[in-house]
Amino acid sequence: MPRTSPPDFWNRIARRYAERQMGNPEAYEAAMARVIAHLAPTDRMLELGCGTGSTALKLAPHVAQITASDYAGEMCAIAGERIDQARATNVTALQASVDEALTHGPFDVVCAFNLLHLLPDLPGTLAQIHSALPEGGRFISKTVCLGGSLKYRAIVTALQWAGVVPQMRFVTAEGLEAEITGAGFAIIETGTYPAAPPGRLIVAEKR
Repeated sequence: MPRTSPPDFWNRIARRYAERQMGNPEAYEAAMARVIAHLAPTDRMLELGCGTGSTALKLAPHVAQITASDYAGEMCAIAGERIDQARATNVTALQASVDEALTHGPFDVVCAFNLLHLLPDLPGTLAQIHSALPEGGRFISKTVCLGGSLKYRAIVTALQWAGVVPQMRFVTAEGLEAEITGAGFAIIETGTYPAAPPGRLIVAEKR
């Protein structure tokens, strides 16, 4: 199986990724509307795995400040370019690992969109996010959950062998919610955007 380190994979595809058309814009907009409903104008937000920065820029008008972080330098460079073009003065691009990004707080909200299934140590990362947030802080994620579909697992496994997609965990929505609550969060909203392949939105709060 062709293998590269995760940053190398994302650095290699970053420019092509930035040019691709969004697969399901209706589902994306629906999910973002639910995310925005849980934000406040005074919030300091950290986005982990920001990619090309599109989501950070969409959420920027609804919070005080966003740190858009990614460990892939090429992704972060594109995010920085887009932030400059948009003149979004409350968004900062940061090339950093999850561990490093969490030290740049304090944050009121941590977001991870299409990231959790890619992490090698999800329980450890969730514990770090929990520790970095204050009481009442929110953790908002949306994750591809392919664990319940043999069809999608077979397709993705073949693409992994070809080096087309990165290594990932085949999680289920139920399993993911259990891991988040196990890290000390209370789940306050869930939804699936899109339905297939399922992208599970989970809004959780530190209590």
